[in-house]
Amino acid sequence: MAQKRLSIYKYLICLGKETSSFMKLLISFISSILLLALVASCAPNGDSPDSTKPRARGSIGEIIMVIDSVKWAGPVGDELRTIFASDLPGMFRSESKFKVNIVDPRAMTRMLKMSTNLIYVTTFDDKRGSSQAINAQFSKESKEKAMNDLSIYSLRMEDEYAIGQEVLYLFGNTEKELIDNLKKNGNRLQNLFEVRERGRLEKIILARKNTEAAAEAKNNIGIQINVPASYQIAKSNKGFVWLRQITPSANRADISLFFHVEDYEDESQTFPENILKLKDSIARENIFGDPDDPTSYVTTEKQIPPAFRNMVINDNFTTEIRASWKTNNLSMGGTYLGYLMVDEEKGKLYYLEGFVYYPNEVHRDALREIETILLNTDISWKDDSGV
Repeated sequence: MAQKRLSIYKYLICLGKETSSFMKLLISFISSILLLALVASCAPNGDSPDSTKPRARGSIGEIIMVIDSVKWAGPVGDELRTIFASDLPGMFRSESKFKVNIVDPRAMTRMLKMSTNLIYVTTFDDKRGSSQAINAQFSKESKEKAMNDLSIYSLRMEDEYAIGQEVLYLFGNTEKELIDNLKKNGNRLQNLFEVRERGRLEKIILARKNTEAAAEAKNNIGIQINVPASYQIAKSNKGFVWLRQITPSANRADISLFFHVEDYEDESQTFPENILKLKDSIARENIFGDPDDPTSYVTTEKQIPPAFRNMVINDNFTTEIRASWKTNNLSMGGTYLGYLMVDEEKGKLYYLEGFVYYPNEVHRDALREIETILLNTDISWKDDSGV
């Protein structure tokens, strides 16, 4: 069977062979500003995915990085580590955003090609055998296109070897060109896989939902939440709900979620120092640290600087906070992820948080679960009366 060649003209073929001068200019302009040159297979209309392909395999957050070892150890690898393997902020110990496994291109097996997330990295001027193994997959036209347009540095292929797979090719004529593009677009590349992995996890953990917890949140807070059936109601009162996934074994993290609402008065409530004060006041009043010690409570660990990030979610101003927590008597500790959300139309301020207790174990997967659940919260929910 002839070797399939990657072509960055593929998306043009889908538009038809006859392309006007205007369209050529438009496509050229779009390609210079978009993050990824999205490459879609031109299957006949109505065709379903190739059912003969196997399902992709891989744990949530795992990425197979196919790259020459010398390139990974050099400046290109440094930039890739910044994007995909840098530490999560606010953690009490080092944990990377993704589980990145490095594979030599010449060692790619059929099993590895079935991985859910694959990233191939190369530069066309690299004459080493490993990079040449990747370069051979590109057509002559693709290399010429990249040479003439330095902003084109990536190809995104879905279901290339398996169903449910994301394959990303990152390339450049030289290492400098590739590094420059990685620096410019690192956040977007990271977000591509973050969003994808949340979507995968959502299908798994939210297949069965806790309807009782959802009803408590609607009645006491006026929001719509989606939480797995494994979470139990630990405490619920007007304006507050605490849910907990208690695990009797060491195979799964002990995760708590809590939701709080109060009146929104002014912008100062969204300042980082006031968010911390709010979080700590909620926890001190409602969340015990040690069931055997009623005077214990959860508070932010100030020795590790919390990390704040502002964003907009469903038109609502939101501040994300990643930090570590401890109990006031130092008997327990862990990490947490919270979101302060403002609904100006309703005049309400919401604080949503998930915190992890998992001594001496990795917290990354638990935090991704928390993120998936909390970002499925709808603070703009209204009941049938429109209230």
